[in-house]
Amino acid sequence: MSDDDRPYARLEARIGYGFRDAAKLDSALTHKSYCNENPTWGRPDNERLEFLGDAVLDLAVGHLLMDAQPSRSEGELSKMRAAIVNEQGLAQVAVELSLGEWLFLGRGEEGSGGRRKPSVLADAVEAVLAAVYLDGGYDAAFDVIRRLFAERVARLGEAGDVGGRDFKTRLQEFAARRKLHVRYAVVAETGPDHDKTFEVIVTVDDREAARGVGKTKKEAEQQAAERALAQLLAPVTPPATPTTT
Repeated sequence: MSDDDRPYARLEARIGYGFRDAAKLDSALTHKSYCNENPTWGRPDNERLEFLGDAVLDLAVGHLLMDAQPSRSEGELSKMRAAIVNEQGLAQVAVELSLGEWLFLGRGEEGSGGRRKPSVLADAVEAVLAAVYLDGGYDAAFDVIRRLFAERVARLGEAGDVGGRDFKTRLQEFAARRKLHVRYAVVAETGPDHDKTFEVIVTVDDREAARGVGKTKKEAEQQAAERALAQLLAPVTPPATPTTT
C-alpha cells in the first residue's frame, strides 16, 4: 500500500510505525462518545486498548529508566516513572503528535473541547501504544515508546528529580540553585466561562522562557514550566569551528 493510500500516513510517520492492520488504529482513536452516537461504526472504542497501553507503557518506560538510571533504587525508579507517564505528560506527547486532530469524537465531546482535554489525549496515547503492541509486538511498541519518551527520561534524570515533583516545583528549585527569578502571567483567555482555555507565559529573570496552554491556569503553568525546563536543560551545541583553506 502506497503512502497515498494510507489514511493515517502522517500520523504513522509521527509515531514512527506503519500499521499492518489500520483497524487497530481506528479503534485506538475512537472515543466512546463516537460509538454511542454511531452504533454502526463497526469498531470498538479505545477504552480496552487504553487499559493494555497503560501496562505496555509502564513496562517500556521502566526498561528505559533501568538503563538510564543504574544507581537508582526501586522506589526512586517508581516515582520517576510516575512523573513521566502521568496524565499531563501523556497529554503533552499527544499535543506533540497532533493526536487530537485524528480522534473520532461524538458531537457533545467535540463541542466541549474534547480534542484538547488532557484526559482524552492521555487515554488516546495509551490506546495507540496498545494498538502498536497488538499489531507489531512488544519490540515495535518499545521502539515507539523509546522514540517518544527517551528525551523525557533523560531530562528527568538530568533534573535530579526522583520524587515525582511537579514541573513548577522543579523549575523553582532549578532557578533557586542559580539565583534566578521565576514569574508566571496569564496572557490570554479564550472560550466561554464554562470551558475556558488559558495561555500562560513563564519568565526567568524577566526573559520569556516558555508558554503553556491548559483548561485551568494551573495546568497551563505546569506546561509552561515543563517547556521552560526542557529549554534550560537542553545541551548547548558549540559553534562550528571555521575551516581554513
